[in-house]
Amino acid sequence: MGTQKTAPQTPAEARITAEFLGARMTLPGTAAIGDLRDAAFEFFMESGLPTRRLEAWHYTDLRQSMREALPIAIAPAATAILGLGARLETLVPRIEGLDTIRVVVVDGHFIPGLSDVARLPQGVSLCSLSDALGTGDPALVAALCAGGQGVGDSALALNTAFMQGGIVLDVAADTDVGVPVEILSLCSGAQAQAVYGRSLVRLGAGARLTLIEADGMEDLRVEQRNCALVVEVGDGAAMEHVFIPAQLAAGSSQVAHLLCTLGAHAHFNSFTLARGGGLMRRQAFVRFEGEFANAQLAGASLLKGHDHFDTTLVVQHVAPNCVSREYFKFVLDGEATGVFQGKVSVAPGAQKTDGAMKSMAILLEDGASMNNKPELEIFADDVVCGHGATVAQLDEEQIFYAQARGLPRSEAESMLLEAFVDEATDRVENETLRETLTARIAAWLVARRG
Repeated sequence: MGTQKTAPQTPAEARITAEFLGARMTLPGTAAIGDLRDAAFEFFMESGLPTRRLEAWHYTDLRQSMREALPIAIAPAATAILGLGARLETLVPRIEGLDTIRVVVVDGHFIPGLSDVARLPQGVSLCSLSDALGTGDPALVAALCAGGQGVGDSALALNTAFMQGGIVLDVAADTDVGVPVEILSLCSGAQAQAVYGRSLVRLGAGARLTLIEADGMEDLRVEQRNCALVVEVGDGAAMEHVFIPAQLAAGSSQVAHLLCTLGAHAHFNSFTLARGGGLMRRQAFVRFEGEFANAQLAGASLLKGHDHFDTTLVVQHVAPNCVSREYFKFVLDGEATGVFQGKVSVAPGAQKTDGAMKSMAILLEDGASMNNKPELEIFADDVVCGHGATVAQLDEEQIFYAQARGLPRSEAESMLLEAFVDEATDRVENETLRETLTARIAAWLVARRG
């Protein structure tokens, strides 16, 4: 993704450096993990926080927006865990109509006592990332690096340097995890902090899993989150993934990384629902390593005020006969900014690749803006690949038609916007999850009217 020649350290970068040097000896892991951390931080020191001078970050200048750095999160106190446990079901009600196995992470740290560990079926193992880092397992180190995906991205390098919390979830071959697993991220409320979490999910051949990543509570404090999910989908395995980040306070920043590798005949379906909250970048790196695999990345971004949401995708077709689909919708109100960057790369040997990418945005105010940059990089001659991007406003004729039948203008707009976004949520396979996402979209539209 390229590097940048940096100016002298900003106050935020200097604070990050001090935090790393102060925490380096206490961060979990063996010597091999320590070497991985040091190499990643050395790259960060050379590159600094990403700026618009980097092509991949042209529309999201993290260095400019991140004026100060917060202290690295520490494990929550026992009293904070007890307090959350006593009111967890009230604070974060379970998804109506959907039984889930909850895995609770507080301040970036896995908390077994708040999690449904006993409900995990046979063939599924779960442990904290910090415990796994201490085993010295070479396969774990290799898995966490995701085959080098995202190399050259200083935000991901920062996550590698600081990674301490998160989980390792392994699903054995031919195991069907019939109940969705929900990774629920909470904050203890002790202090504003920077969270660097990384979780690893590995599906053996023929395994099945539905995974939900959700931030459990909306947070009115300024937060800095830099979290990664690494996914390995084995041969013939299938995974549905839904990511619902929290709406954070203005001035917050979130960088969420997804790194996924697919084996032969594997299936991966991922959906992101973003509802604003400061500056956020969602970047996904997906690589097809086996033939006849299928992946779909979709999402809906609902933004208002000065929200900034950046969706950046890098899809690598290395194996032949694979299918990829990217489909994203944006609704932009106020002075919000949306970004869609999608790159599909087809290697010389990846013949019979079928790839399609589309971004669609509706601007509700003159101050809103949308930046689209779809890109194809094709080195094979027998492929079908295409991309498209549209930016428009609501159709006044359709609004007039609805008003003529008695709907107030605000309700007419909401009805049209919900139909527009539903074209993206329809790609979620689990019906109950799809209905939950639709309800949350409708609630955002109602709140916008109010």
